[in-house]
Amino acid sequence: MANRSLDDPRRQVKLGTERVYDVSNTEFPHNYPGEPDLAWDINRFRQGLKVQVQRLSHRSVEFDLIGVDASIANAFRRILIAEVPTVAIESVYVWNNTSVVHDEVFAQRLGLVPLDVDPALMSFPALDGNSTDRDTLVFRLNVKCERRKGVAKGETDPEKLYENSNVLSGHLVWVPNGEQAEIFGRPVKPTNENILLAKLRPGQEVTMEMHAIKGRGSEHAKWSPVGTASYRLLPHIKIDKSIPPELCDKFASCFSPGVIAVERNANGEKTVRVADARPDTMSREVLRHPEFEGMVSLSRIRDFFLCKFLHFLKIETESAYAPERLFEESVKVFRQKVSAVKKAAMALEAEFHPHMVEERKIPPEARNRDTSSAQKRQHRSKRGGGARSAAAAVVDDPMDES
Repeated sequence: MANRSLDDPRRQVKLGTERVYDVSNTEFPHNYPGEPDLAWDINRFRQGLKVQVQRLSHRSVEFDLIGVDASIANAFRRILIAEVPTVAIESVYVWNNTSVVHDEVFAQRLGLVPLDVDPALMSFPALDGNSTDRDTLVFRLNVKCERRKGVAKGETDPEKLYENSNVLSGHLVWVPNGEQAEIFGRPVKPTNENILLAKLRPGQEVTMEMHAIKGRGSEHAKWSPVGTASYRLLPHIKIDKSIPPELCDKFASCFSPGVIAVERNANGEKTVRVADARPDTMSREVLRHPEFEGMVSLSRIRDFFLCKFLHFLKIETESAYAPERLFEESVKVFRQKVSAVKKAAMALEAEFHPHMVEERKIPPEARNRDTSSAQKRQHRSKRGGGARSAAAAVVDDPMDES
């Protein structure tokens, strides 16, 4: 599907003035008589699948995911949000907290601080609750606010008046245990050291110990590796008729900036063309004006996702994962889920249809030979009939099997 033109109507979800048309995909077996079989095929899927990176930074990645169904794109989105594991603070032991922030609120803020640690280097916590250096990271927070000496008279800025007036995520100190220093190779710290946790004034202090473990976003949002993970279908704009020169500027204003370019032809008259449909929001403003009726068609391409959404995905990361690695991790989780479903289906088949499992164990060449022998016997029984054909079948059996 992805190798065909964007103008192919079967790929389009059409937008009308009041409603959306052709929402469901119609390419399934026997729906189009006379055409090749439309059943799912792994080789055809491989040829059509494309992943094209559009933009990459240290915090985000935008890419096109082409040639898959919306259910697959949404599965990756949900896996990114809730299934890819990360490390976050789970337990907070408060020894002293005289700030205005309550203990439980402070603990909640600490849990949401993203940590720069590779989850692959840690194990999930043991079910018995016993912690080890393989599954638990220990941090300490010890901050006390005091007045600065020698501050100019009349100064009102708290950061100049006091030391440690703000408790920041950078104040978290990692305490390595066991072989953690060798395993991680560098100090574990928050990905952003300027996250404000609390404000202090002279005499106030905070003393805490925190334990961080590995988890998934499905348990709590603090373990979600992404800030946002979204996709949208690629907008497709087709100009069906020439736009009158006097209406070109108005036509361009009906779309997002940069989508429609207004140019002049060889005669000096204004014309329009689609410069870049990707940024368009598909507001359908152009369909509200009767003077443009029948001049333009709006649609989205059903198998082209912008993972910002053109089939396009945008991922903003708040974890130790590099943005380009996040999607790879989601693919690993997706494969694990497919494998689990496959094993469960095979177990059900073995329980309720054991004969099918036994047939599958027979080599294909032997299965074809058995089928050929059975067809020969059936043909002879029809031709000879009665006791003679039955006797012939018995005599011929050893010959067929040899």
